[in-house]
Amino acid sequence: MTERPATSKGAAPKTRQVSLGRTQVVNGLRWLAIAVVIGFAVYQLSQHWTEFWATLGDIPWESAVLSQLMVMASLAATVYGWQVIIDHLGTPVGYRRCSQIFLVGQLGKYVPGSVWGYLLQMELGKQAGLARTRVFVASLLHLGVIMVSAMVAGLIALPVIFDTSPNARWMLALIPIGLVALHPRVLTFGTSLMLRLLRKPALEYTLSGAMVGKTLGASGVAKVLHGVHLWLLANSVGAPGWTGLALCVGAMALAMTAGTVAFIFPAGAGAREVVIVAVLVAAGIGQVEALAFAAVSRVMFLVADLITAGGAAISARSALRQVAPR
Repeated sequence: MTERPATSKGAAPKTRQVSLGRTQVVNGLRWLAIAVVIGFAVYQLSQHWTEFWATLGDIPWESAVLSQLMVMASLAATVYGWQVIIDHLGTPVGYRRCSQIFLVGQLGKYVPGSVWGYLLQMELGKQAGLARTRVFVASLLHLGVIMVSAMVAGLIALPVIFDTSPNARWMLALIPIGLVALHPRVLTFGTSLMLRLLRKPALEYTLSGAMVGKTLGASGVAKVLHGVHLWLLANSVGAPGWTGLALCVGAMALAMTAGTVAFIFPAGAGAREVVIVAVLVAAGIGQVEALAFAAVSRVMFLVADLITAGGAAISARSALRQVAPR
């Protein structure tokens, strides 16, 4: 009989201990990253808190509450659009798990350089059993769709923007390019090319038109809800009226696009407000009030992000407790 090496008995336990230690370190780093991201978000919130309360006092509470609910509803629609892509790229994981990954991960946008949001989503996705590449591709596809839908919705407000920023006319050229890029075959080719650059296998199938359509529809719903959110604030002073509702939808679509393009700043700080103020002033609201509404809008988005991310995190921990062995 051949005798086993003396070290073999302790090898397995040692390997398990090393693996357990590595897992604990990785989990610790994930929670540290989330804590840092939340810290940046709270800091951004504190920066606008004084303006927020000063302006909020002049807005009827019904309008303020409804406006906040519109932002939270827009997040629900946005998560659905992301879930459609995630489920299309592999085994469906469902809305609940996707919301836990997306809502907590997107807090990374409050750290300067929006790449942190995508990195955090990838890590949270990995923790939930999804491949990082799948989450990364889904996030990029989702970004492309919402950018195109935002530019289309922004057509309503473009004439007003042209009056103050003639250079914005370049967006007219990007819209048809963006619509062509959303064709399933073109989108599949672009996605496969990106995967090859990342040294990953290309897609083995063509992305479906139904997936693109559902994601585009969800993004459109979110854009309308963003506009209603701003309109409820501005209409409280009696200026925009029903005509201004369409302007607010276009303004918020362009504002969110500007905020995404200005990725160097936390959540597009500054770029978004410029667009909102320009449109509100054109709708008959004073410069000071327009600036105040832009500040209120930003804080409401911050509050919605923190509340929904907190709810998603609590939901995830609750689900883990339910499946944990007792």
